[in-house]
Parts: sequence; C-alpha cells; structure tokens
Amino acid sequence: MLFYSYLTTIRKEKVCFLGNNKLVLQVRGQFTFETPAQKISMQTGEMILIGKNQLGQITKNPLPGDDHYETIVISLQEEFLRRIALEEQIEVREKYHGPSNVHIPANDFLMGYFQSILPYVRNPSDKIADDMGLLKVKEVVKLLLQTRPELRNFLFDFSGPHKIDLEKFMISNYHFNITIEKFAELTGRSLAAFKRDFQKTFGMTPRVWLQEKRLTEAQYLIVKKSMKPSAIYLDLGFETLSHFSHSFKKKFGKTPSEWSASATA
Repeated sequence: MLFYSYLTTIRKEKVCFLGNNKLVLQVRGQFTFETPAQKISMQTGEMILIGKNQLGQITKNPLPGDDHYETIVISLQEEFLRRIALEEQIEVREKYHGPSNVHIPANDFLMGYFQSILPYVRNPSDKIADDMGLLKVKEVVKLLLQTRPELRNFLFDFSGPHKIDLEKFMISNYHFNITIEKFAELTGRSLAAFKRDFQKTFGMTPRVWLQEKRLTEAQYLIVKKSMKPSAIYLDLGFETLSHFSHSFKKKFGKTPSEWSASATA
C-alpha cells in the first residue's frame, strides 16, 4: 500500500477519507481533489502533495481525445515518517498552518524517483519489505524537502486534529461516508465528548442527524434539481442504491424513483 497506481478508461468520482499524506503524480488525464476548504487540480506530468486527515471528493478524467487515465500514488504513512524523523533527528517545533494540499514543481530528480518505483507499482502482488519501503519513502521525503524546504512542518507534524467548531464541520462534511468514530477524531474529540457535544449542538444523536440531513438533501436534489437517485446516493454517504431507496421511502413514504417521476411529470 505504499506505492500504487490507478489506471482506468472511464471517469470516476469518489468521496473519501485520506488518513495519510500522499504524493500523487498525474501520468495521464486530469485529477481534481476538492474539500470544503480547497480545490486543487493537475494534469499530465504534474504532482501534488495531499495532506493527511482530510475528507474530499476525487474526480478522475481522461483528457479530450484520450480514453485513458492514470495516476501513481505514494502513501507517506505516519509510521515511516516518524521513523525517518528519529533517524534524521528532525524536530518540528510548530504546527503546520499552510494549505492542506500543495502543488509540487516537477524536476528531474522527482521524475527519476517515480521511474524507480514503477516495478513496485506494476507488481502490486509482490509485498515490499519494510526496510526497502522505508528506504524509498526516505528518498522521496528528502527530494521533497530539497524541492520545497518549507514542507518540513507539513510532513513531520504528528499532532492530532485540534478541537474545532463541531456544527460548522458537520454541516460541511455530513455527506462523507465515514464512521462516527472518525468524525469524532477529525473534530478533535474523544467519541464520548463528540456524542455529548453533538447532542448539545443538534438535539439528537449523530447517526439520526446524519440520516436526516442526507435524506433531506436527497429529496431537495431530486425534486428541485431534477437529479437522478443513482447519481446522488454515493455523494450523500449511502453505500448502496438499495439502502438509500429503503431509507428514503421509510422517511418520505415514496421511493426516490417515485419522487423523481412525480417531479418531472
């Protein structure tokens, strides 16, 4: 899981949680990563460094005239970054406060590095040894710091998410399909504190509120925006269309398809 590639001939959109820092090289096509706070895109030959502990939507598109899309991703896992910090005696005395996602200027050294990991990318079934994985992660970290020295705090900030405005965060991120435990972590709270603060803020439990919020938004998109149920259920945090339809009918008395048909009649 340190080095991997996405190769496809179709467009994909994925709402996801990224727990580790990731360095992404765009081999073919266009990549866009959008969070409530930032939208960053890149095309063939460009690189971005994506920060840890983010919720976002990834859109992958082949470019006009091309039917293929490919990225190579390096997962900069915190376990390895901590080991590098110890071995290299790297100290970070202040928390990183810059953008969560950063364009990385391409250069011969970084492009050569990506060429060196192609065997691992092309043979994902062959498990890489920990010492070799650490060596390759250490190499790319040094190249990143050589290219952008100010990324030191970005890469070696091991602090957890600080306690943030729960109401603002949840209203911006309710559609992400992650666990209640992960929502608690991202707002800088223990699970018990999160549930307690959530009840005070919204007057109901997190699970009930999330279900209500997602279904209400679904009804709005279907009725007011004429969107198809199959086009919205994943973006609203439902894992399957059948689960979405069942929950929707239980709340509104009709299936999403029935609402959609009546809205266009």
